[in-house]
Amino acid sequence: MAFSLIPKEEKFYELFTVQADAGVKAAAMFQDLVRNWDLESPLFDQLRDLEHEADITTHEIKDKLNRTFVTPFDREDIHALASELDDIVDIIQSISNRMRLYRISSCRPELAELVHVLAEASVAVQKAVSCFSSADKSRRVLDHCIEVNRLENEGDALLAKAIGNLFAGDTEPMEALKWDRCFEAVERGIDKCEEVAHTIEGILAKQG
Repeated sequence: MAFSLIPKEEKFYELFTVQADAGVKAAAMFQDLVRNWDLESPLFDQLRDLEHEADITTHEIKDKLNRTFVTPFDREDIHALASELDDIVDIIQSISNRMRLYRISSCRPELAELVHVLAEASVAVQKAVSCFSSADKSRRVLDHCIEVNRLENEGDALLAKAIGNLFAGDTEPMEALKWDRCFEAVERGIDKCEEVAHTIEGILAKQG
């Protein structure tokens, strides 16, 4: 049985899982908000609080990185993964805040479709992260990463359809601009999930 005389810090994996869980919670809250749109919804404040909690976890990872001699994988990859997981929550909270600032009166069905993909992508990221610490589950991790990539492609197609519908109709120009930015922002969240998947794939390749 192989073992190391220098113990590796496993706390990083626990913190990554906390971050991934926050991404799933944020996406679920946003999906609920879109389904039951209300500018006075308490979900806006709940998303803001969750974003603050996610920031604290990210700072904890980076602080631990500065104080840990032996890390489970490259320091640059730990920093990148922590930042990207945090970005998922940041983007979701930013979208909800933007929509409230825009005084959106009701949500378009195209947004609900995009947010559904974002929620599924966040769950796939969570599954990949939850298996990440086990060397014997690398195949499963890669399967979840592939699913994230598939969902990103689906998001691209939905974004194209949403923008096409937006400008094919008689939507007032300023309203069209608002929705264009909202659609793009949700797709950016899906893209961020794919960035996490690519980072995990790269780490696994290095550990080969």
